[in-house]
Amino acid sequence: MEQDQAFVEYVVKSLVDHPEDVKTERVVDEMGVLITLHLNPEDMGQVIGRMGQTAKAIRTLLRVVGAKHKARVNLKIYEPEGSHRGPRREMSGGMGHQGSQMGSPMGMSQSSEESIDEFKL
Repeated sequence: MEQDQAFVEYVVKSLVDHPEDVKTERVVDEMGVLITLHLNPEDMGQVIGRMGQTAKAIRTLLRVVGAKHKARVNLKIYEPEGSHRGPRREMSGGMGHQGSQMGSPMGMSQSSEESIDEFKL
């Protein structure tokens, strides 16, 4: 097993609840190295993380490992056909949970503006 593949397995097995289900495939072609990660569907969220941040971090570290060996390494997380993802939530301007209040100045809701106007300062 190559170092990049061993690295992915080590990190992912440390994150998931079912480490025995973690499997990787390594394919080398003219584009570089592609590591495909297979894991238990229950562990998918732990590996991907909020808004994909955990997967992004693993990919970044994997590119560093690849660069050390002068190889371009990419990670693909296998999602079986028929698996179900929840609906994607739309982010408005990167404001997170404040997105619903963007129509008013400074992110305040309409009722907050009315309350401030009542003070007549």
